[in-house]
Amino acid sequence: MRVLVTGIAGFIGSTTARALLDRGIDVVGIDVFSDYYDTEIKRRNIAALPQQRLTVIEGDLNALPLSEVLVGVDAVIHLAGQPGVRGSWGTQFDSYTRNNVEATQKLLEAARGSSSLRRFVFGSSSSVYGQATSYPTSEDTLTRPYSPYGVTKLAGEHLTTLYRENFGLPTVSFRFFTVYGPRQRPDMAFSRFFGAARQGEPITVYGDGLQIRDFTYVDDIVAALVAAIDADGELPPVMNLSGGSSVTVLEILDLVEKTTGMALNLTYLPAMDGDVTRTGGSATLVASALGWSPLVDIQEGLQRQFDWAQGR
Repeated sequence: MRVLVTGIAGFIGSTTARALLDRGIDVVGIDVFSDYYDTEIKRRNIAALPQQRLTVIEGDLNALPLSEVLVGVDAVIHLAGQPGVRGSWGTQFDSYTRNNVEATQKLLEAARGSSSLRRFVFGSSSSVYGQATSYPTSEDTLTRPYSPYGVTKLAGEHLTTLYRENFGLPTVSFRFFTVYGPRQRPDMAFSRFFGAARQGEPITVYGDGLQIRDFTYVDDIVAALVAAIDADGELPPVMNLSGGSSVTVLEILDLVEKTTGMALNLTYLPAMDGDVTRTGGSATLVASALGWSPLVDIQEGLQRQFDWAQGR
């Protein structure tokens, strides 16, 4: 099997690539190595991968000859995109439309011309639900994004489904719920918390800290992505990937203190625009379709991420 992974140098992309390579699967990776965060981190992610059976293409999905790249590819796992709720407001929005919407359309357009492709997986986000009206939130809940980022991820989902319904492209979109673990981006909460704890620096809490998040360990996410490309036949068009660890930010900070053995110095700032008060997904559909369920709880996952960070 030959699999294309977009966003391969990122957190989830590099973890996915390692899992595929460890199974003896040929991997073609695309990454633009944007400066959203330190590009050296991304290059270290690539350098740490087994190099045999790995091909990495540095470039923008909007500019690459994607039809040529897809020759002989059996599956696509599309994880590339512009991340972050808080940065998606104002003048930066065009980078979100370009990288989350236009790039997805170009990849889908190339994929529909492929004769070898048997699965197209799109990495979406729980941000498409916004301030959800029920918990655990199921896939048939009305999508009402609460941030420009969520709007672009929902647009990517809709495009993916359109190509499925119009051209028979074998697609599936997964809505990720707050992914964490080793190689997590430095701007994400757990990375910031651990870094500040080690340095004895203040930790900024936006809002009152009572926001609830459904945290999902990265290896559990990857297990579902791999199961989707292994599966035969049609899958549901959209499925949640939720870890079932719905806890408040303050409860997470208590766990960080226990994990690190260090007292935390908290600083509170007003809640940020676009941050929802709660997320919590139902994983019933993916359990039925792929036999998937999360294996790593929040306490074990936090310990694993901390151990990895200490090892660096």
